[in-house]
Amino acid sequence: MAYQNRPTSSFQPCDSYFVESYEPEYSGPRLGPKEHAKLIARERQFVIADELSKQVSDEYQDDILAHMLVMDSTTLPDVDSIDIQTEIQWFMRPYLLDFLIEAHTAFQLLPSTLFLSVNLLDRYCSKRVVYKKHYQLVGCAALLIAAKYGDKKDRVPTIKELKTMCCSQYDDDMFVQMEWHVLQTLGWAIGHPTVDSFLQLAVVDTPYDPEVEHLSLYILEISLFHRDFVSKLSSDLARASLALARCVLNRPQPRNTDWASQYDSLTLVNLSQHLAQPSQVLYRKYSSARYSRVSRLLEQFLAHQASIPKAYTPPTPTADTSSDQLKPYNREIGLATPQKPQYPSTMPHGYLTPPITPENEALPVTEIP
Repeated sequence: MAYQNRPTSSFQPCDSYFVESYEPEYSGPRLGPKEHAKLIARERQFVIADELSKQVSDEYQDDILAHMLVMDSTTLPDVDSIDIQTEIQWFMRPYLLDFLIEAHTAFQLLPSTLFLSVNLLDRYCSKRVVYKKHYQLVGCAALLIAAKYGDKKDRVPTIKELKTMCCSQYDDDMFVQMEWHVLQTLGWAIGHPTVDSFLQLAVVDTPYDPEVEHLSLYILEISLFHRDFVSKLSSDLARASLALARCVLNRPQPRNTDWASQYDSLTLVNLSQHLAQPSQVLYRKYSSARYSRVSRLLEQFLAHQASIPKAYTPPTPTADTSSDQLKPYNREIGLATPQKPQYPSTMPHGYLTPPITPENEALPVTEIP
């Protein structure tokens, strides 16, 4: 019969109601026994290396955290020194940070590179007088140093690329000179435990939750724009932002014995007060699927929180306008000066007590006989 001449399929007969998608077989060269054994051995080596790395990290985690806390306080900018700058003002900071965030996103650098570059910028402004025309140049030099320090070499921006992003406002030599001057001013002390490194330590023992981590990074980048958090420790900011992100997303908080639970309540409140009006550049960055669209989630949460007081506000009681409670109106607009009541010239029972002197009339004088 016709159906007996059909070619046999390599798949097993399926007696279920679910149809699996057809996936073509691997058409590349098959591995020999030796190559297959090498592949299995390599995978085992990776598993063993991960286990050893986890054991070592658990053993030295307390020492690593203690060293990071010391470095965090050592490399902290001084906000009071930035306040006495003669030309640069705090209202200029959002414009420079928008530029750095766009450059950081364009070069696809690591999150730690952005936080380190802002730390280098603030530390330099704490020690040197910066002119307004060189403010962007200092930011570019800080971004270049941070990228060279912790990012991949193939993603480090070149001076030509930075010059193009600055619209050729600075010469090539100016970038080199400013980079050297920043390093000399900071004593070549570039290492700084950024907030994202503390954030990774805080979530190391918890299941991976991309929304929580992305929202925490979003809150931390919002804090870069405000003066209140320039001299805050990175460890305090990381723990407070993580607790705030879990509260927004309705995630459970860590145990009281964990390091992540020891956050500062005042820092958390201050962070929550700066979430309503983020930078548009930052909002667009975190509205993409790469960052779980956490900026939109936060916007929806804030809108919901703002609508709660309106829903539970009691209605305003209506005033009782009954005729017996209405007082005579003197037909004047606004407040009127109180006037003395006018009494008739003749009263059947005499004047009220105490007597009121009539206006424009003299009291009768009675002579004593």
